[in-house]
Amino acid sequence: MDSGEIAKKRKLEASDRRSATGSKLFAPFRVIGNVSNGVPFAIGTLGSTFYIVTSVGRAFQIYDASNLHLLFVSEKQTSSAITALTTHFHYVYAGFGNQVGIYKRGIQEHLVTLDGPALVRDICVFGSFLCVSTDDSVIHVYKKRSNMNKYATEFYTKLSIGALQGGSVVSLVHLATYLNKIVVVTKTNLLLFNVRTGKLIYTSDELPDQITAAEPAPALDILALGTASGSVLLFNVRKGRKIRTIKSPNARVTSLAFRTDGSAHLAVGFGSGDLVFYDLERRARIHVLKNIHGESFGGVTKACFLNGQPVIVTSGGDNRLKEYVFDPPLAQQDAAAAVQPARLLRSRGGHSQPPSVITYADSKSHFLLSASRDRSLWAFSLRKDAQSQELSQKQHKRQDGGRVGGSTIKEKFPEIIAMAVENSRLGEWENVITAHKNEKEARTWDMRNKRVGRWTFGTTDDGIVKSVAISQCGNFGFVGSSNGSITIYNMQSGILRKKYKLHKKAVTGIALDGMNRKMVSCGLDGVVGFYDFNQSTLLGKLQLEAPITSMIYHRSSDLFALALDDLSIVVVDAVTQRVVRQLWGHTNRITAFDFSPDGRWIVSCSLDSTIRTWDLPSGGCIDGAKLESVATNVKFSPNGDLLATTHVDGCGICIWTNRAQFKVVATKIIDEEHFAKMLLPNASTTGGVTLLEGAFEDDSAEVDLQYNSHQSVEQINSDLITLSLGPKSKLNTLLNMDVIRQRSKPVEPPKKPEAAPFFLQLSGEKVGDEASGREDVVRDNDTTQKLMEREAKLKSVEEQLSQFKPNGRLGFESTFTKLLRHGAETRDYTEFLKNLVSLSPAAVDLEIRSLDSFEPYNELVWFIEALTQGLESNQNFELYEAFMTLLFKGHGDVLHANNKDEAIGAALSKWEKHHVAGDKLDELIKYSASVINFLSGV
Repeated sequence: MDSGEIAKKRKLEASDRRSATGSKLFAPFRVIGNVSNGVPFAIGTLGSTFYIVTSVGRAFQIYDASNLHLLFVSEKQTSSAITALTTHFHYVYAGFGNQVGIYKRGIQEHLVTLDGPALVRDICVFGSFLCVSTDDSVIHVYKKRSNMNKYATEFYTKLSIGALQGGSVVSLVHLATYLNKIVVVTKTNLLLFNVRTGKLIYTSDELPDQITAAEPAPALDILALGTASGSVLLFNVRKGRKIRTIKSPNARVTSLAFRTDGSAHLAVGFGSGDLVFYDLERRARIHVLKNIHGESFGGVTKACFLNGQPVIVTSGGDNRLKEYVFDPPLAQQDAAAAVQPARLLRSRGGHSQPPSVITYADSKSHFLLSASRDRSLWAFSLRKDAQSQELSQKQHKRQDGGRVGGSTIKEKFPEIIAMAVENSRLGEWENVITAHKNEKEARTWDMRNKRVGRWTFGTTDDGIVKSVAISQCGNFGFVGSSNGSITIYNMQSGILRKKYKLHKKAVTGIALDGMNRKMVSCGLDGVVGFYDFNQSTLLGKLQLEAPITSMIYHRSSDLFALALDDLSIVVVDAVTQRVVRQLWGHTNRITAFDFSPDGRWIVSCSLDSTIRTWDLPSGGCIDGAKLESVATNVKFSPNGDLLATTHVDGCGICIWTNRAQFKVVATKIIDEEHFAKMLLPNASTTGGVTLLEGAFEDDSAEVDLQYNSHQSVEQINSDLITLSLGPKSKLNTLLNMDVIRQRSKPVEPPKKPEAAPFFLQLSGEKVGDEASGREDVVRDNDTTQKLMEREAKLKSVEEQLSQFKPNGRLGFESTFTKLLRHGAETRDYTEFLKNLVSLSPAAVDLEIRSLDSFEPYNELVWFIEALTQGLESNQNFELYEAFMTLLFKGHGDVLHANNKDEAIGAALSKWEKHHVAGDKLDELIKYSASVINFLSGV
């Protein structure tokens, strides 16, 4: 395939991605905050390095085990959710649906499709074989075509597990030194198969407890089995009997891991979220890590030691990936060796439940603050995933120096329902304030230290905090109560400063302008209040027809938008205190909306699964799309290049790119039937477009823009007076040509050159012509005299041409004069007027001053008649008035002295007749301006 075909293919793929987005403004980019779901991870070994593969739904991510930095993501999404992962040197095997994909560096190299619709449950790769178990208790065995192949792709045999043999398969295990053999762990017993011959070699007795996990031990023939009752069985497969039983708390065992760096330790992960470590030599439990993963999310889904290292990796359904390390023992003697407890080495994570509130934490779009129903507050980095971290909720010390009583780790703060950020005082004191569900106090946070702040701001009317805000200066924090009061605190000292009481129901929004002069509030009672912040007085209030659920304030334009219960968005001007726009279109409750940084757009999302973009100047919906998942939050980045959204069924934050930063977008209003389905961003590399996608040419978008572009007409109606479409500076230049000419004069008059003869009588050697001197070549007096006469004649002709302007009968004439004369002959000055309007101000002034002002004054009369015809057409009204002004400035004395001339008098009378009719325009403009001033001052 040549380069041309490759470029064409890439262009078609890009076009398909754009058509799948369903929006002309926003394109999917990426998802942040997803690390791992409930699918057990896989660890790959490459020499002395390790990598970790985690599933994030229909894609997987590869992390470096030494620092947990993200290395690769899968190139494409799988057709269904990933259910199993395993590794084999460079290759990653991912099972989804009834297929197994084989990947290298995230790029799929082969796809194995199983026979039948059963779903993949477990994958085991060893030697030349690939074994895949499905949920119908069938094991599919694949083999390499030859020894030269890197992975098995050819179907070899199929093993079926009957109900009498244990039922559903729990795990597939290949024990070391067991050539061509695989241990099939079912819920009740063990089966040993020879996959080369397809024969069942051994079946264990039925175990008393249900098996839930299996892991081979470093010792030969030993297999560890975890049960639903919490006990761990060590089973010798060669002898076919149990060799030890470890009793554990009454919790389901989900994962087992053996330490292989010299210490005989066994790690047991439970569904309760605990990780317990046992010393097999001492037959004792040594350490317990409590609740490292959420019990409600399946607890510890997998735990695994890195081979030859005292590091254990754990993950769970709570979107966390953690590494714990064992420090060297304090004592060197084996008998007195004290094992240090495992400490957290590093971790990656995100929300375990869908986010509820998001906002950008800085003006450079670096960090995105996100709160979730899991009661955590995260600062996600949009530049590097390793910089993301959860804000600490550890309480500060009391003022007397003592610590807060009780543990502050077990119970987190309630869910955050509102949040405000301001960075003008970042590093000096707290800059974030949050409202929590069913709490009567708002909390402050410090983004610099990434921890909870010192102060809690309570309501003064014993109400629950419903809304919060921070002034642009960062000095004042605002708290809105469910009982209708507004309380203002100092962010530095935490002291109460002001109180307001206007609303009768919950306060749902508070905002303060950038100069700390005017404050705005809204509530469920439908009232919008306007306050003088400095004087602490009420300026007025606006009663709307429906309860107000939320408010967004745009400081630079003094506009704020309100979401009402009647499914509308109302835009109010804080200066005039009047409703300027009302946006209708959503068919269900509005969940979130936000202003674009320039204040021109409002992007809103609703429970009707649509996201819409509203153009405030036109008041219509210019873009919309139907989402596959309802959006709960939407937020523009400070510079307008990104849009962040959260959704009801995902723990990550979707990031979209704004195509309008590169191209002009048509503002044509569209209807909902034209909305297309828009795919959400995903973690795969092809799941989104690049940030520069909007900068590349898109033919379909250009055609659509040309189709939707509006062409201004020269005149709407011939009965209406129309001004010119040219720049305003042209008219100003025409009216001030005298001033411009005066300013352009030189400061000093030109100096007269020193006297010198017209002809320098020098020749030959005197002028450096040595040859002429030798040949004595000198002009005679007769020749010189003839040259002087010829030059004097040419000079007189040039002076005559410059002093007098010849008409059509003498020599040449300019285009201006030619069109003027032709218009006078045909009595139609249309072409002349077009040429006159197109001339520059300097050219117009020159041509008007060059009009023939001698009898019979034909050019002056023709010019007045041409301007009169222009006024009759009602076009370029102000330009023709300006041209007439220039005519009176240049030839006013001639017109005044000869106003009784029949031709001049008739032309001026006709001009006056149409000129007076234009006075009506001045009256209408002054009347409209007076009405606007009166209404704006009410």
